[in-house]
Amino acid sequence: MPNRKLKEKSLEMLFRNTHFSKNELEALYTMYRKLVVDAQAAATPTIIGQPVPKIDGIDQNTFRDVMHNTFDLVTEEVVLDRIWSSWDRGVNGGEGAIKFEAWAKGLSVLLRGSNEEKRTYCFGVYDLNSDGYITKDEMFLLLKNSLLKQPGDEDPDEGVRDLVELVLRKMDIDKDGKVSIDDYREAVHQEPLLLEAFGQCVPARRHAATFLKTLCTKLST
Repeated sequence: MPNRKLKEKSLEMLFRNTHFSKNELEALYTMYRKLVVDAQAAATPTIIGQPVPKIDGIDQNTFRDVMHNTFDLVTEEVVLDRIWSSWDRGVNGGEGAIKFEAWAKGLSVLLRGSNEEKRTYCFGVYDLNSDGYITKDEMFLLLKNSLLKQPGDEDPDEGVRDLVELVLRKMDIDKDGKVSIDDYREAVHQEPLLLEAFGQCVPARRHAATFLKTLCTKLST
């Protein structure tokens, strides 16, 4: 990655479209470059003697490591996969890596996002097929993966189905049997704890604060 500094045009655009200062964006870019270069260096050839194609961006393994180790998002695989999928990777989402612009915008929501930004983000994670609704089947899958199975449970799925009905009563504001973005907004507005009802998507405040403090420390060194 030859560019050691963020281009002024990109810096100005991200300054306008994120919750970061210009200095913070520069520090984030330095972090981004290190993550990409380290991942490229660690990649092993699939065929002896064949060079590994260099991925220009944050790959999925690096993304998972950052979510786990930096932000302590120890969440279920289905949720972590959805978090990865929800970050912009090209026009059709088909690119295999997250470029810096998407990285900065995603971190902006995670670390300093408004209530509305976080509601939109979490809803997108839980809407597994991206059809604009969180259905009972999607709730079942998300909750089943997040709940610990108790020894001796004859039918653990029955308990999950009961929980789905309970959550649906709380969140299905218009009573149509599924949760739209408007239902979700209103339910979370009434009860903020419902924001992450189907799995952790946002770092705890202390982890976000620690990351930002570390970022500021790097700025001064």
